[in-house]
Amino acid sequence: MAMTVAVANRHESGDNINRHLDSSGKYVRYTAEQVEALERVYSECPKPTSLRRQQLIRECSFLANIEPKQIKPGPDSVGIFAISQKCNGVAARACGLVSLEPMKIVEILKDRPSWFRDCRSLEVFTMFPSGNGGTIELIYMQTYAPTTLAPARDFWTLRYTTSLENGSFVVCERSLSGSGAGPNATSAAQFAKAEMLPSGYLIRPCDGGCSIIHIVDHINFEGWSVPDVLRPLYESSKVVAQRMTIAALRYVRQVAHETNGEVVYGLGRQPAVLRTFSQRLSRGFNDAVNGFNDDGWSIMHCNGAEDITVAVNSTKHLNSFSDPLSFLGGVLCAKASMLLHNVCPAVLIRFLREHRSEWADFNVDAYSAATLKAGAFAYSRMRPTTFTGSQIIMPLGNTIEKEEMLEVVRLEGHSLVPEDSFLTRDVHLLQICTGIDEDAVGACSELVFAPVNEMFPDDAPLVPSGFRVIPVDAKTVGDAQDLLTANHQTLDLTSSQDVGSTPETGSNPSTQCILTIAFQFPFENNLQENVANMACQYVRSVISSVQRVAVALSPSVLIPIPGSKLSPGSPEAVSLAIWICHSYKQHFGSDLLRTDSLGGDALLRQLWDHQDAILCCSLKPQPVFMFANQAGLDMLETTLVALQGITLEKIFDESGRKALCPDFAKLMQQGFACLPSGMCVSTIGRHVSYEQAVSWKVFSDCEVNNNNRIHCLAFLFANWSFL
Repeated sequence: MAMTVAVANRHESGDNINRHLDSSGKYVRYTAEQVEALERVYSECPKPTSLRRQQLIRECSFLANIEPKQIKPGPDSVGIFAISQKCNGVAARACGLVSLEPMKIVEILKDRPSWFRDCRSLEVFTMFPSGNGGTIELIYMQTYAPTTLAPARDFWTLRYTTSLENGSFVVCERSLSGSGAGPNATSAAQFAKAEMLPSGYLIRPCDGGCSIIHIVDHINFEGWSVPDVLRPLYESSKVVAQRMTIAALRYVRQVAHETNGEVVYGLGRQPAVLRTFSQRLSRGFNDAVNGFNDDGWSIMHCNGAEDITVAVNSTKHLNSFSDPLSFLGGVLCAKASMLLHNVCPAVLIRFLREHRSEWADFNVDAYSAATLKAGAFAYSRMRPTTFTGSQIIMPLGNTIEKEEMLEVVRLEGHSLVPEDSFLTRDVHLLQICTGIDEDAVGACSELVFAPVNEMFPDDAPLVPSGFRVIPVDAKTVGDAQDLLTANHQTLDLTSSQDVGSTPETGSNPSTQCILTIAFQFPFENNLQENVANMACQYVRSVISSVQRVAVALSPSVLIPIPGSKLSPGSPEAVSLAIWICHSYKQHFGSDLLRTDSLGGDALLRQLWDHQDAILCCSLKPQPVFMFANQAGLDMLETTLVALQGITLEKIFDESGRKALCPDFAKLMQQGFACLPSGMCVSTIGRHVSYEQAVSWKVFSDCEVNNNNRIHCLAFLFANWSFL
């Protein structure tokens, strides 16, 4: 991993210190002032991290023409990742430079449950010394199943740890041959045996208290034993790279940043505390999805038609925490896994995070939050509450590469009971969101949340619910021949990648995904059946909403047209864009877009990105919107899914509707109309002003005189803004 850092080699010739190679291989000449500033930085910190480099450029205006990667780098931005294509099982490896001592890194990596979110437990049954000063450990490890469709995996392994004469540490691990079931007979039937082939770590010390880490993961998950739709998930080296290999290196780097005091978190919380919150949310969600018998879970009933399983845990009182929740009868979980077609996991999870009102029932959130108040509300005595539509996301912190975010979500609500109208009914959720980078191939995307009190203590009880979306399309997740070289593909992050980069990008985000949903509900003993029925009904509603959202967000349906078969990327959607643009030119004598002569997806994309709000509505007695570009959605403060329920008259107040009547008659008579400046109203009641608006008939065959071919009405609002 050769690096060229001219400024760092400041004791060499003066010519070298005034030049630096940028990412394209060209030399960049520094001014004397820039050299002086960089000299000062390197005297204080010989290996600045990417955060420190970015901070330096912000603080020194005379460094504005320098990219952070022209200063590549501290240890946080160096790494090599590789995956195996043809081997027994699946395999991945990584190499990276981290600013921690080797012994500390060994401790972190051997504590697999702390960084490997799929690890349920790791128990060392026995440990004995080896002849050369090392140790050998007999280990039993359980991993969670990522869905409800296949059993979890367990491993019996031997782990060998030793130090070398040069200060390096070696950790080697592999499965025992012929190992049997786990030690707990109660849960043994819920696990399938998997095999760890020779794997491990080599940690070598470097100057300045840093270390070079080599990681190798080689696993045989016995993919033949799972349903065919899941086999790519169990037979993909890319998934192992994302979930294990890269996760290990990222976690070590995260700890290094926190140890060096380079990470700032919200609400005055310590990094270790917030990291524990993330781990507890993830573990609680995995426990709900898997429902292990030895945790106290048992199946209550299963809806075969919709594959919704309801499990109950009467032993989970949560009274091990500071909040007195012993009044609870237990926790109930409704869960399901299903296949989604042609959707990007990152896009779906990002939408669910940003538009909670599209799928969630505020009163269910309020019920879950009320159970935290030690019996303040029971299910049968819930106060009717309304959600104001306001969702405020308050970040607590994120990992250095922003692959995971921890945040508090406040949902604003008000009581519908007059005597309680002065009381706030806000609901607070602690939430983690992972995998919203669209280019991370094989990455799992998750949104997991749990109700908390407004000022939640460090040991606050958590009952997590959420979503997990995993790509399982063989062309995207599997080891496709066109993405790899003969035996493996290596991405050298020292060449052009900076912090925040991903180890691999996918050219086609369109894929099949497995969506797993699990919602947990605390209940009192006498209300178990009521809560079970409510949970089933609620999860059924959430599934329906998420499926509708998934269709709307499909890469081949970027701008869905509810009520029709039009979808961008399809011939019908391209035709719609052409009709809108050509009809505009026929009516007004000018081009709507800068390059109307372009065809296909390029024309559609320009229409979508147009700065003015463009909306289309159906030709019905009560026109309903059927299309809006991004600016149109922003102006209406709505989403693609909700657009189909908005009528034309709904976006105008009484005076606006009266003003529109004569112009609308003119539109229907001559085919187009120019509207003066005015105001309209967004879907949440905010007034919007616009300088000018035009409307025109859109003809499906671009023949203006053929009224039999009118497809819809189009509106353009120019230079709009919120009042």
